[in-house]
Amino acid sequence: MYKLNFLLYPNVQNYHITKDDSLNVLSNNDTFYSLKKEFLLKYNFNDLKTIDFSKAGVLGLFLDLKGKIAVSKGESEAIIQAAQEYEKLGLEITWLELKKDGSVDLSILEHRKLDYIFISSYVMDTFVKTELKNIKKLNSAKIISNCSANFDEVCDIAIFDCYKLCGYTSSAIVLYNDEFEEQNIANIDSIAVKLTLQALKEQKFNTTNKEIFIKELQEVFKDDLYFFVDYKTTLDYSLHFGLKGIKARELIRTLSLSNVLITNGEGCSLGLSKPSRIIQSMGYDELTSRNAISLSFIEEYSKEDIQKLSKLFYKKYRQIKVLNEQ
Repeated sequence: MYKLNFLLYPNVQNYHITKDDSLNVLSNNDTFYSLKKEFLLKYNFNDLKTIDFSKAGVLGLFLDLKGKIAVSKGESEAIIQAAQEYEKLGLEITWLELKKDGSVDLSILEHRKLDYIFISSYVMDTFVKTELKNIKKLNSAKIISNCSANFDEVCDIAIFDCYKLCGYTSSAIVLYNDEFEEQNIANIDSIAVKLTLQALKEQKFNTTNKEIFIKELQEVFKDDLYFFVDYKTTLDYSLHFGLKGIKARELIRTLSLSNVLITNGEGCSLGLSKPSRIIQSMGYDELTSRNAISLSFIEEYSKEDIQKLSKLFYKKYRQIKVLNEQ
């Protein structure tokens, strides 16, 4: 199997859970506190809490912050939905738009008083990088980042999406210093903490496949392939491009029959059957957003493997186009 979608679909492993991993107010919970200490030391934070990484769960996080909040439109679906719900309550959100090149427009930060900014070191789907240190030069607000695909130590609050990291729970781990009250131990998802930490310790990326894939895909697809974003601005273990004249789901489905897994974006991985919201936020229409393909690399492949995959991509692409023309 060629798993080329691991940043958006969990790389599921077998994990061993014991009764010691549970929490009990009548016990000392040594196992959990040991994991918690390890987690906090690894990323240099003072405390952690868990939330359900959904519209409702993240909305609770917004309400706990009690301040002026900005949200990048390049964030995860749960954060975007929570921000929209926050506005429905009559509260203000400052939106950071995406530019046509896929980067986040930061210009509004220079003259806006803010307490918190939800912005990660990468944009969802395209994985265009954002330099968080540049944001610190523009605004004094604390930065809250989804760090599931890349951790940037500049962030003030880090969120790890357990589902995207290991696939077993919808919880997220929130690492912080003094921004929240201590969470009641009975409300902490100790299993999510354990699985997320273990997944992060085992997390690996491949940065050698990308350039070879680009060359081979351009060789076989020629003018049928194009880029929504400059691939040089994206995470080194990701590749985003578009294919003219087809819907991504058609290629996703047919390649899966050959054990090759790709994605259009987060809308696929959440089971929403929606084309990339990120591409639409960049100014493209819904039809064009269906052309988008997002790849991510965890394993190293030989040049021969990549050539074979590129030719398979093109073969299936041509078959789909012929069928669509009939």
